[in-house]
Amino acid sequence: MKLHIKEGIEKLVPYDPGKPIEELQREMGLKRVIKIASNENALGPSPKALGALKNALPDIHRYPDGSCYYLKNKAAQKLGVSTSNILFGNGSNELIELLMRTYLEPGDRVVFGEPSFIVYKLISLAMDVEGVGIPLKNLTHDLSAMAQAVDDKTKMVFVANPNNPTGTMVSHQEAIRFLEEIPRNVIVVFDEAYIEFVEDQKRFPQLIPLVMDENRPLVLMRTFSKIYGLAGLRIGYGIAPTAMVGYMNRVRQPFNVNLLAQIAAMAALDDWEHVERTRQMVREGKRYLYGELDRLEIEYVPSETNFFLIKVGEGENVFHALLKRGIIVRNMAGYGLPQYIRITIGTQEENAIFLEALKEVLKA
Repeated sequence: MKLHIKEGIEKLVPYDPGKPIEELQREMGLKRVIKIASNENALGPSPKALGALKNALPDIHRYPDGSCYYLKNKAAQKLGVSTSNILFGNGSNELIELLMRTYLEPGDRVVFGEPSFIVYKLISLAMDVEGVGIPLKNLTHDLSAMAQAVDDKTKMVFVANPNNPTGTMVSHQEAIRFLEEIPRNVIVVFDEAYIEFVEDQKRFPQLIPLVMDENRPLVLMRTFSKIYGLAGLRIGYGIAPTAMVGYMNRVRQPFNVNLLAQIAAMAALDDWEHVERTRQMVREGKRYLYGELDRLEIEYVPSETNFFLIKVGEGENVFHALLKRGIIVRNMAGYGLPQYIRITIGTQEENAIFLEALKEVLKA
């Protein structure tokens, strides 16, 4: 059977999430597997979220609240915005797709940094939109070059801040200068999935007040997958001008955020102790790993997130060698960074085990 496939779909390479840990253990005969590849919270989910989920289980025969009413009100109060400025989605991935489906047509252009969050490019291809990747400068978004790349066909610009996979950040002043250079008819999206891990909040762009300007198409995206530890429930949210949210709600699927995700997110927002424990774990983990890598004279990229890049030479070989030892890291060859691997900060035990394995691999 011969079917017509959109040109963009033909060019897509499916995202490879890797094998389940249990299957990897079975295939390779491993007793223990440490996964530090996906920027997850090594401490797990909020205990308050787990308790709320247990209480909610008897209600899963009901459809979820399609408007996320209670969660939206709690988030709006926390952020100091109106509920009409917030839109929840099945992870921030769905919100990226929703943005593009609402505001882009085939032939439009989207500008993003490269390497950056791969979903910007994937959805552009799927929608027959021209994705323009602007190389990073010193592994950080080159906002000046990105602004220069905006032309009459450009309808949307994505800035992951801090950036994934490099962990680098642009400052408030840099972001404001960038926004001033972008025409007001171009949607600018700052993807702030890792905002809670940023230590220097004074330097980090404070853009929520600008979102309140209905004449500026600015969108901020955040997630519960990282510091809140709810990656398996898939829930993220966008903050945008009321009119933009209204149009996206027309396109959004009903009941796009499941009941358990909403319940867990509400509880997680109240669990600041868990958030602080996670921040402390990441701070201590980075301090330990940076210090040991310095001692070993191994290069790395300091990060504002819960992950960072390590320069190991033949990254793919190191990735496979670590995998044989039961340690899953991120191979960066597909991101155009073949000399690097990316690791997520784990528990102190996981960090120590990884470091010993890395020493063995690099000596082999």
